[in-house]
Amino acid sequence: MTASSAQQAPHASAIRWWLIVVAALIAVMVLVGGATRLTESGLSIVEWKPVTGTLPPLNEAQWAQAFEGYKAIPQYRELNAGMSLAEFKTIFWWEWSHRLLGRVIGAVYLLPFLYFLWRGAFSTELKKRLWLIFGLGALQGAVGWWMVASGLSQRTEVSQYRLATHLVLALIIFASIIWTLRRMRARPQPAAAPRLKITAVALLGLTFLQLYFGALVAGLRAGRVYNTWPEIDGAFIPSAARLFFEEPWWRNLFDNTLTVQFEHRMTAYALLALAVFHAVDSVRSRADIAVVGGAWSLVAAITLQAVLGILTLLRQVPIDLALAHQAVAIVVLTLAVLQTERLVARRAEHDRQKLAMPLGQPG
Repeated sequence: MTASSAQQAPHASAIRWWLIVVAALIAVMVLVGGATRLTESGLSIVEWKPVTGTLPPLNEAQWAQAFEGYKAIPQYRELNAGMSLAEFKTIFWWEWSHRLLGRVIGAVYLLPFLYFLWRGAFSTELKKRLWLIFGLGALQGAVGWWMVASGLSQRTEVSQYRLATHLVLALIIFASIIWTLRRMRARPQPAAAPRLKITAVALLGLTFLQLYFGALVAGLRAGRVYNTWPEIDGAFIPSAARLFFEEPWWRNLFDNTLTVQFEHRMTAYALLALAVFHAVDSVRSRADIAVVGGAWSLVAAITLQAVLGILTLLRQVPIDLALAHQAVAIVVLTLAVLQTERLVARRAEHDRQKLAMPLGQPG
């Protein structure tokens, strides 16, 4: 270890804890966003004020002004006409809390990031990764307003396309932080058959696809219809005429509530089947114990997620079950990221140490 490495070594633990806190806050942010959606609160604030919007209304005049802004959009006129000010305050606080948490995450990320940059605590590789995550976070704020804006003029809700983009981007940021945390620790790659890497990558990709479909289900409120299982619309596989009646056909994949719920179900079955195959294969191929444990943990989490999804559907999306379903989805994603990182080939030991151990001089 060089003298500068020894001098900077104490920062490694602080950086890891900082990233753990950011990842935890993002997970909470996703759940608050889910509650905001389930309570139909997302359009209660009709302006985007990144700085001044930090403060909520502080007097009755400001509350009246905020309420008048909400009354001007289609959601109030078509769905909530006659809502009282007290009822408006309930949905306002959900959306305000969601936005405030976004600002808190930005500050919790940016301020320590700038400090560590000043101290020269990052290697070149780690610095690049963290700048990229920062850029994705800034983009997420813009995507959030882009989503809200879709429901302010002609719709009574936000676009499901934009909602899905907003959620998946948040989870990409979350996954990137988890991956970076794992790569900061230099470890020998566990013994495993090469095909396990392929199935782990496929599981991670399928998890993101399932999260995207889940966001479409939420955006279309598709969980409130076809509340039977295992049949949907009277059959395990609905008729093609019902699944693909819109033109062009591909719009059904995003706009048809039956098709969106059906693809969410089928992807869940595929994800569970692939996870079980991956776990059994890891045992049969005598993979490292960490690989086997990670595979079966993923099977357990996906199974729990499927059970929660079925219960949420059968009970027509009560908020407690829906949020539990979303929370376990974050657990599934975390385990999928960890398993993939565990199996993906790492770079040379020297390069791993460059990411794990800061080499820069103090600024």
